[in-house]
Amino acid sequence: MPDSVDNRGIGDGIIDAHVHTFPPELVRDRTAFLARDTWFATLYASPRAAMVTAEEVIAAMDAGGVARSVVFGFAFRDQGLCGLVNDYVLEAVATYPDRLAGLCCVSPQEPGAVAELERCLDAGMKGCGELAPDGQGLTAEWAGGGGARRPAARAGLGQVAACLTERGLPLLMHSNEAVGHDYAGKGGFTLEHCLALATAYPDLNIVLAHMGGGLFVYELMPEVRRTLSRVYYDTAAVPYLYDPEVYRVAVSCAGPHKIIFGSDFPLLPVGRYQEGLSLLDETTRAAVTGGNARKVFRL
Repeated sequence: MPDSVDNRGIGDGIIDAHVHTFPPELVRDRTAFLARDTWFATLYASPRAAMVTAEEVIAAMDAGGVARSVVFGFAFRDQGLCGLVNDYVLEAVATYPDRLAGLCCVSPQEPGAVAELERCLDAGMKGCGELAPDGQGLTAEWAGGGGARRPAARAGLGQVAACLTERGLPLLMHSNEAVGHDYAGKGGFTLEHCLALATAYPDLNIVLAHMGGGLFVYELMPEVRRTLSRVYYDTAAVPYLYDPEVYRVAVSCAGPHKIIFGSDFPLLPVGRYQEGLSLLDETTRAAVTGGNARKVFRL
C-alpha cells in the first residue's frame, strides 16, 4: 500500500474514476489467465505488474484521501472471463456501496456481450469499460476512419453503445498516444480512432482513458469540438506520459468540464498526480477531481 500523502493540492472528496481490481484467486495466481488472453499477458505477465483486491483498493483510498472509486476488472476477449471478474466487481460494490462504483467489462464482438452488460447495469453498475480495442479486436474496425466519414460499426459494439445510450451511461475506452516511448499495453487505438468512435456514436457519452491520446488538443477545431461534445478524457497514467502542465493545457483546449481524474491504480497512487493537479485553480480542480465524474458516471 502507498504511504499517506498530503492531497491538499488536489482537493477534498476525490473521486478516482479509473481503478482496476481483481478477484483474490486471480491476484494470487494469474498464470492460467495469462495463457487464456494474449492482451492480458501483455500487460500482466510480469510479476511486477501489480494486481489488487477490493480490500486493497479501499486501503489505498484511505491512504490517499479518495472518497469514492470507479472500479473495474479487465476487458478479456473471452466473455466468460469478463463475467467472472464482473461478478467480483459487483460483490465489491455491494460490500462497499459508499466507496466503490463499478463498470462492466464485456467483449463486444463475442456472443452474449449485451446480455452481460444488461445484467451488470441492472445490478447497479455505472457504465461499461475499460474496453481494450487491441485485445478485443476493435482497433481494425476504426482503421482509416479518422472521423472524415461515419464508419460502419460492427454489430457487437453498436449494440453495446445502443444499450448504454438508452440508459444514459458512459463507455470507457482505452486509448493511446501515437508517439512517444513504448511500454507494455501501448496499442493502436490512437486519436484518429477515438474521433471515429465519437463520430459513429454521437449520442453516447464516451470517456477516453489516458487523455484520449492527446485528442483534446483538436477540440480547438470547431468541427471536431462539435463531434466530441459527449467525449471526456481521464487522466489515467498521465505522470508516465506527460509533463504536469498537461492538465492546464487540456482544460484550456477542451474545457474544465471534460477532464476526469483517474489514477489507474494500482499502476500509480493518487499522490503521483498532485503536482499537475495542484496547478489548476480551485474551482477547476474540484470539477476534475470529483464533479465531472459524478455527472458522467451518475454517482
